[in-house]
Amino acid sequence: MVKSVALLVGGWSAEREVSLEKGKIVETALIEAGYDVRRIEVSKNLPSLLGQLTPRPDVVFNNLHGRGGEDGIIQGVLEMLGIPYTHSGVLASAIGMNKSICRVLAESVDVPVAKGCVAPISEILAGKILPAPYVVKPVQEGSSVGVKIIREQNNSLPVDLDDWAFGDEALVEEYIPGKELTVAVLDGKAQAVTEIIAQSGFFDYEAKYKDARTELVCPAKIPEDVYNKALEYAESVYKVCGCQGLARCDFRFDDSKGLSGLCFLEINTQPGCTPQSIGPSQVVYNGMSFSGLCAHLVETAKCLDPVPAEHPSSTDALDKKRA
Repeated sequence: MVKSVALLVGGWSAEREVSLEKGKIVETALIEAGYDVRRIEVSKNLPSLLGQLTPRPDVVFNNLHGRGGEDGIIQGVLEMLGIPYTHSGVLASAIGMNKSICRVLAESVDVPVAKGCVAPISEILAGKILPAPYVVKPVQEGSSVGVKIIREQNNSLPVDLDDWAFGDEALVEEYIPGKELTVAVLDGKAQAVTEIIAQSGFFDYEAKYKDARTELVCPAKIPEDVYNKALEYAESVYKVCGCQGLARCDFRFDDSKGLSGLCFLEINTQPGCTPQSIGPSQVVYNGMSFSGLCAHLVETAKCLDPVPAEHPSSTDALDKKRA
């Protein structure tokens, strides 16, 4: 019997359009892999989502990004419904989105992080946190949304209050010069190390999704000990956060300091999913096709608290009510 897959796209975060566009590629791959695919465009409307998940699919492929899609919210809904879903569960998703908590957990397993702290916006504007150069980040956002690098002799404010919509606090970290590295982890196994070369000098939202000049070098041309340590660190963070499926860990590497210059930044529990996206491209580099990866994510999808057969889910109840 053909397995039915509900593909979630859209959402209500700043990454909605990326999810919609890239979701077309996932849909094609899932169809190619032989699944019966139902594309669901998600909005902040729970009754609508419940209706679109009726009849109940066998699996949900979560292709949502940002707030609401990879921070434990949609995962919690799917747990309540008892529907297996791809990628990480509620807790790991929430941890991965919260950069401050993720930093603490990384340090707990001896993975070095950049010097920094969460601080009130008022103190950041007053210049009381770190000397330049430093980086200001929303505590809970993805795809470098809202991130700003403050360099020495930079006359602009570290936070533009007219555009800041991320709460009363932000994460401030020292700026680590050097290379931008990233490691995908699939089912606990680190895949490769990719160096990201952004022509703007910063792998921001524009460089990720709009600047065709951004280069991805896989495997990264870095010392072997640094390469292997990045793989090790990524697996450690993935494990301590409790991740599942595919995730991606980002690092900075100050090559003037050797191995001690490698520093963990954050984990993305819901990385971009196209053959060219960094995470999947590392899996493809290791010999699995993109459609094979999508099928693997479907076949290993989980619901951490599945609904027992004698206790029908909400979608089952809806099915009976409409029958």
